[in-house]
Amino acid sequence: MNSHYTYFLILLASIAGPLALSFDKKVAFYKKWRYAFPAMLLPALFYIIWDEWFTRMGIWQFNPAYITGIKLGSLPVEEVLFFFVVPYCCLFIYECIRCYFPALKDHALSERIFILLAAGLLVFGLLNHARHYTFYTFIFNAIFILLFFLLRKNFRHFHLTAFLIAYLIILVPFLVVNGFLTSIPVVLYNDAENLGLRIYTIPFEDVFYGMLLVMMNVAGFEGLRKRGKNLAG
Repeated sequence: MNSHYTYFLILLASIAGPLALSFDKKVAFYKKWRYAFPAMLLPALFYIIWDEWFTRMGIWQFNPAYITGIKLGSLPVEEVLFFFVVPYCCLFIYECIRCYFPALKDHALSERIFILLAAGLLVFGLLNHARHYTFYTFIFNAIFILLFFLLRKNFRHFHLTAFLIAYLIILVPFLVVNGFLTSIPVVLYNDAENLGLRIYTIPFEDVFYGMLLVMMNVAGFEGLRKRGKNLAG
């Protein structure tokens, strides 16, 4: 096998299951594509800009042995696809939780967890302001959660409890995929810009880098679905 297709094949393997299961009768995720695909656009744009910036700064880099060489700016085309493939898989898992557990209630405990998480990330991010990956990942998460609560009436359909459960599930395949990307390695990190803590070969910050990506997509997905239902009603 040509090693230059490694990153692309990892993405293909990641989306194969969720894409095939999108036609499951109970979840019928394909019927929600009209909300899912538009919801991915703004988060993808934000992450592409962020990724481009960090790549140019040398926060991370991509191993030329495992990418096709087709680039958008400094980013391999596979990295751009990552910001659509991963959100699709995560939205699918989130929607499975919503569909298979329709009686699941949003608990006040979930709000407390998010508030404590935002406070912790804000403090820890500020304490590590010299480490760019740590600082921006934690601060961006804290800001998003803060905005979420300040504009809570606009996010009423964002099910916090379902999100937390879904993200705990998402972490398993997310860490597997990132494990491949960092152990091969397809992506190489400058450890001077992160905490140096690893989950196997995965920087600890990746957990929250992924969390923000999923939160942004779920917020957009639920917002578009709410708007669609209002228009239909």
